[in-house]
Amino acid sequence: MNAEASTTGSAPAAPPQASAESAKKSIEITANAAAEIARQRDKRGTPEARIRVGVRGGGCTGFSYVFEWADSLRSSDREFSAHGVAIVVDPKSLVYLAGMQLDFVRGMMGHGFKFNNPNAKGACGCGESVQF
Repeated sequence: MNAEASTTGSAPAAPPQASAESAKKSIEITANAAAEIARQRDKRGTPEARIRVGVRGGGCTGFSYVFEWADSLRSSDREFSAHGVAIVVDPKSLVYLAGMQLDFVRGMMGHGFKFNNPNAKGACGCGESVQF
């Protein structure tokens, strides 16, 4: 599902290349990720809260992901929503996260959120840091 807002009206449709470009600038939230975010949000008791996703300098390979609750929004935040939940990203982090898919996986080794990020060039074995 594309997180970009759609518009209606008599304006001509965007060319396919522009749509592909918009998709590259969005962040996809899978149904599994949305279900887990909703579960945790409901347990937390903050129905309007969103998850803040971002990157910050540090970690073994140069950057680490930020994943925390956002009870309020900043004026520069970009919001992406799907399946009844929303995440927010600051403009500087969006440079590194555009085109990413946020998923939630369960497996024999445990469960957790997974950043399927086409911009990442590498990751640390600890799973806590990423290289761009």
